[in-house]
This record gives sequence, C-alpha cells and structure tokens, in this order.
Amino acid sequence: MNATGPFWDDNVTAWPTSFDDASINDEYADFEDEDAHRSEILYEFITNGILLNVVGVLGIMGNVISMIILTRPQMRSSINYLLTGLARCDTVLILTSVFLFGIPAVYKYYQSSFLVGYYFRIYPFLCAVVYPIALMTQTVSVYLTLTVTLERFVAVCHPLRARSLCTYGRARIYVVVIIAFSVVYNLSRFWEVSIEEEWHPALNMTIYTPVPSPLRNNHLYISIYIHWLYLFFIYFFPFTCLAILNTAIYRQVRKANRERQKLSRLQKKEIGLATMLLCVVVVFFICNILALIANVLEAFYGLIVDKMVKTSNLLVTINSSVNFIIYVIFGEKFKRLFFKLFCTHGPFCGVGRESPDCTFHEESVVLSNGETLRSYSIRAANANGSGRSGCGGGKPVPCVYYPARASSRADRANRNWTNNELTVTTSLTSGCSKFY
Repeated sequence: MNATGPFWDDNVTAWPTSFDDASINDEYADFEDEDAHRSEILYEFITNGILLNVVGVLGIMGNVISMIILTRPQMRSSINYLLTGLARCDTVLILTSVFLFGIPAVYKYYQSSFLVGYYFRIYPFLCAVVYPIALMTQTVSVYLTLTVTLERFVAVCHPLRARSLCTYGRARIYVVVIIAFSVVYNLSRFWEVSIEEEWHPALNMTIYTPVPSPLRNNHLYISIYIHWLYLFFIYFFPFTCLAILNTAIYRQVRKANRERQKLSRLQKKEIGLATMLLCVVVVFFICNILALIANVLEAFYGLIVDKMVKTSNLLVTINSSVNFIIYVIFGEKFKRLFFKLFCTHGPFCGVGRESPDCTFHEESVVLSNGETLRSYSIRAANANGSGRSGCGGGKPVPCVYYPARASSRADRANRNWTNNELTVTTSLTSGCSKFY
C-alpha cells in the first residue's frame, strides 16, 4: 500500500465531452490526454474495481474460516494464536482496500448515479479515518508475519529454547505490543487529511473532496516520516529480518529432510509447519515487493507511476487473502479440521485416530467366548476441551475417568498411555462403559 495517500489525485469532474480549441494540434493533444485518461480509468477498474473486490470478498471468507479453525480447542498453540491475529488483521486490511480503492474504481469507470452519494459524500470522510486504519493494519500484518517467522526460527533452529519462548501467553503479549506500536507509529496519519466542501454544477449538489492537510504538505514531515521512516519500519527492517530468518529455517528444513528417517513425530510436525510458513513469507515478499519499488521511486526519484501504485494495492490485498489457501495445502491438521467442519461428505470427514477432534479410534476384538469387545483410544483432551464424554443412549461413547490402581502386572501392561492416550475396553453387552 502506498504511503502517500492515493486519493489525493482523484478527479471530481466528469470526462470532457467537447473541445473548442482553435488549434488542431491542441485539439489532438486534448484527445490524446482523454485517451490516456480513459486508459488509466480502465486499468484502475480492472485491477481495483474487479480483481481487488473479487479477491477481497473471497479473502474475507477465507480469513473468517481460518479464524474459526485456528481458534478451535485442539488447535490451541502459540503459532496458531499469532496466525489468528494475522487473519483478523488481514480481514480489516481487505475491508479498507475495498472502501478506499475498490468501490471508487467502480464509480470512476461507470459514473453510476447509484455510487454518486458514496463517492462525493461518504468516501471523503472515510479517507480521513479508514486510510490511517489501513496503514495501522498493514503495520500489524508486517510485524505479525515477522513474529511468526521468529517463532518458527526458534522452534526449528533452537528447539530446546522453544518450550520457554514459544508459549501461548508470550504470543498474546507479542500481539498486544505489535498493535500498540502500530497505533502509535501511525497516529499522525489522522491529521494528514482535510475535507473541502464545494458546489458541483454538473451534479447540482454539494460535494466533499479529501485534500492534503498542512501537516501532509510539510516537506520535513514528508521527507522524514512519509519516506524514510515508512521505508525503514515497513520494508527495509522487516524484509531484512525475514530474509535472514527464513534462510536459516530453509537450511534447517533441507537438513531435516535429508535425515527424515531419524526425526521424531514432533520434529516432523515442526518441520512441516515451518515449510508452510515459509510459503506464507514467500507470498508476502512477492506481493509487497512492487509496493516497495513504488515507494522507493517516489522517495528518491520523485516518480509516481500510477499503474504501479494501483497494481501494488491489488497485490497487498491478494497477500491478505491467500493465507487460507496455503493453510489448506500445507497444513494437514488444518485441512482435516476444515473438511470435518465445512464438508459433510468427503474422504476427510470420517472420525478416526487422525481426525481433527481426536475423539476416539475404534477397533473390534472377538473373544473366545464369542463376546465382542471394542477398544477405544481416547485422547486426554477431546473436542469439547475436557476428558469426559456422556454414556447415555444412542451410539455408546466411552467416558474417561482416572483408572483404578492396577491389581496385577498384567492389568498394568494392558493400559496404553503412549502419546497421552488411554485405551479403554468396553463391552457391548453392557449398558455403559467398563474401565479396567
């Protein structure tokens, strides 16, 4: 997203329909200007009016689904808390992009009377509030991505320190600190916009126009805050850290893949999660590099390439919309839980040991006397967040209680406590579960 305020150069008048220039050359030049203007309007309509709005709507849906899944009890972890915060932030950023860029682009192309009230009466006041919020959420998104990468770096490259550093409580602190920093850093943005009122004879109505405030026109403010600080805090510093940390993570992942047979189940899980987040960061780089180039051109060369700015706004919106797709492709547990919650039929919807709820795994055993027993493997924390299940009517689901003290070595051997699971033998001939 461009830091200079892309709404300063909005046109409030309709395209010219007639030319009364005496010179043929001037008339030809005016036609060229009109064609260039129409070309810019068309490009903005395609990139921001169509693509940005469509991607934004789909991105909001994906982020909402991500938040639902990542906040499930069985998904509770420090990394998922950070990803939930990132999804919320991305949702707000998409909404601001639609209000600032998507809807105005549709009006500029169609000149629809349906959007006249929004463009001339609502949009100017939204700019004064929504644009600072957009930059705040962009800052939060950048540093949450950096925090997620730092968390994965510790978990993959320094696993012994991960237990103390990568905790749920610390993740909440990180999110609060990032939000506080983003609000304080972008607070002056609320004083960058002024609203001017004027009469528009063609529309026969009073219109409002957002214009740069005296603070926004201050050359020292533009040089230090708009250009240098923005480039450092939003691009140079986080991009450098992301490049260094992800290079280290990538080397560790390659090393682990070569020795995959020696890895434990937990280590394989951490490597898989690190691979997924590497893809998130790669997409982040790709979608934000054009915005970096646009800001560098403006800060150091005074060049504002309108099409580049509009394309970069689209890419920033895409970056906030595609994380759900990455989670589904690379996150096995996320994918299983998604199919279980939102797909009533499918290959991933059955309940078993690998189901997201991790409720129970059933095996039938036939004894010598013909009685059928079923063995259920139950995790300590089920989908409801507790270790108890009712044993009423309907299909019998075993309850989990603390087992009685074993009376013999054979009984103790029959208990399976591997991976925090309790194996319970239940007789189908009885009304409720029996625990040994």
